Amino acid sequence: MHNRAKPAAEAALCAHDQGKFWDYHDKLFANQRNLKDEDLKKYAADLGLDTDQFNACYDSNAHQKEIDAIVAQGGRLGVTGTPAFFIDGRFLSGAQPFSSFKKIIDDELAR
Repeated sequence: MHNRAKPAAEAALCAHDQGKFWDYHDKLFANQRNLKDEDLKKYAADLGLDTDQFNACYDSNAHQKEIDAIVAQGGRLGVTGTPAFFIDGRFLSGAQPFSSFKKIIDDELAR
């Protein structure tokens, strides 16, 4: 995990508090090289979030326990990075071609 992954996750969850998770998610992925605190706060403003509420959430690390729990659960399940997928309990790690997903899905459907 890179050093800005947890702050980005915190920011995304603060955006979720205002119903804008997916909009914020898309903004993060469009700006993966710009994840400093000031960038994350600017994205909230760009998306029209209540910046006072967002900044208070972000600055207080309101979702830190939730993020730590998710990271710990991922570690227990063998996840070492993103993307990571589970298809009917079968783990697929990293960016994969469609054929990798198709094979697992076809195997599962055949069972």
